[in-house]
Amino acid sequence: MSRSDVEPGNDRRIPPREAHATLLIRNHGFHLYLRGGRRMARRSHQTEIGCIACDELAELGAGDREGWLDDPSLLAALHSHSLAVASATRPLVLVLGWDPDRRSPSSPRHPVKIHPSLSPSDGRIAALEWLPFDDLLALVLGTSSGLLLFYSVGGGLIHKQFVHPGRVLRLRFRETESKGGFAQDSVSEELCVVLPGVVARFDGTDIQSLLRRWLQESGSRMWENSRHKLESEDEISYGNIPFQLWNVGKFGDCSDAAFTGIMPPPLLELQSSQRYYGAVTIGDKSVISAYRLSEDRSRSLVGTILSKVVPVTFSTIASFSKLIWRSEQSATRKSHPTSQPFAKASPLTCLKDPPRKGEKLTLSPSGTLAAITDSLGRILLLDTQALVVVRLWKGYRDASCLFVEMLVNRDKASSSSRYYEYTKSDYCLCLAIHAPRKEIIEIWKMRTGPRLLTIQCPKGSKILQPSTRFVPSSQTPYIPLEVFILNGDSGQLSVLNRCVV
Repeated sequence: MSRSDVEPGNDRRIPPREAHATLLIRNHGFHLYLRGGRRMARRSHQTEIGCIACDELAELGAGDREGWLDDPSLLAALHSHSLAVASATRPLVLVLGWDPDRRSPSSPRHPVKIHPSLSPSDGRIAALEWLPFDDLLALVLGTSSGLLLFYSVGGGLIHKQFVHPGRVLRLRFRETESKGGFAQDSVSEELCVVLPGVVARFDGTDIQSLLRRWLQESGSRMWENSRHKLESEDEISYGNIPFQLWNVGKFGDCSDAAFTGIMPPPLLELQSSQRYYGAVTIGDKSVISAYRLSEDRSRSLVGTILSKVVPVTFSTIASFSKLIWRSEQSATRKSHPTSQPFAKASPLTCLKDPPRKGEKLTLSPSGTLAAITDSLGRILLLDTQALVVVRLWKGYRDASCLFVEMLVNRDKASSSSRYYEYTKSDYCLCLAIHAPRKEIIEIWKMRTGPRLLTIQCPKGSKILQPSTRFVPSSQTPYIPLEVFILNGDSGQLSVLNRCVV
């Protein structure tokens, strides 16, 4: 066989073969076509993993027009085997399972409908996010009046809490990993609630504690639909979840924000047990702003009493009052409690460049990088530790970004061992940019690497990512960060392949 017969990039015709029929072979994401003795290879960069198409999606506008998923009033949140879709114009949330084998206990076998009972003062659904805690899973909704509603997968209302007056712009649940010296690395969770000019932080242990109390009191029926039991109650008597609140509106109201991790204390300040968090915000007046947020521990004793003892005591008294004056309670309605005081927020820097406005913010798994899209079609890559823009892309209007980990040195690893298990060092952090106007997805190597892939994406698609991923132990292989593609018109859910050849 000559050299021209085996080189894939050679344009010279291969001698006719015995079989002239068209043959399609699919193996490891490759499509191999043999047409009349001519061989052509094409790689598929995504793998279909399920379909969410169902009749219930019509209630959210599916099928009304092409690209219905592009509606800005539609909200979506992805979990390992569940997808939550909500509409801001109607009080409806659909929990859809896309696990084809139904092997996961958290994957619903049938679509679950959640109809939040929202009064005019409660507002409308404005944000949603999954809250996964090992064996516990809940869904949190944010409203346009600053309320948080916690639901089980079965649709039961678990908890209702007021945060701050204003529209909940974003809910971001995140796992943070800290190095533990000789001990194993510890993983903590946090929920970031973004409102105009305000951010709130809920510690994952406090949320998990409330979920476990609810699980015990509900008779260990976490995954059952108990909407009829809890929706009828005006107030859930589990006490308020303690949280920290900061005012980050010094440079204008923010449209999105994220906690970047724990920061060292400022210079010339005495070392204490006080903890500082880094935060990055984006908005209309200031494209990028950075803050150092301190926990308000100056009132540690008073704060503990107000945030934990008083809510539990009040909820206990309220429970007894319901038993005695249930008929009178239905006639009266309580107003939202007042907002708690702000903790100290120290501005670090800001970038003002009118008329540019910050639109979306995406944080890397470690929190050291942030991808920010603006109103001029640009994407800024921000180093959140040095607070420096290290890269800039132009010509990406209405784009969405997600960080993803792709395999590098795959040939070297696979040739060394047949059953090679990839480690974290084999993966490279990349940025997936979805440009809906161009109908493509581009994969760029971080921080200053080249463009690795360009993938065609159908109109009306959306890129999604679970809020958390399984953190492997020393005995399990490394699970990389993945990006999923949802085609709204067909209902197909795909995942980007990890390997880049």
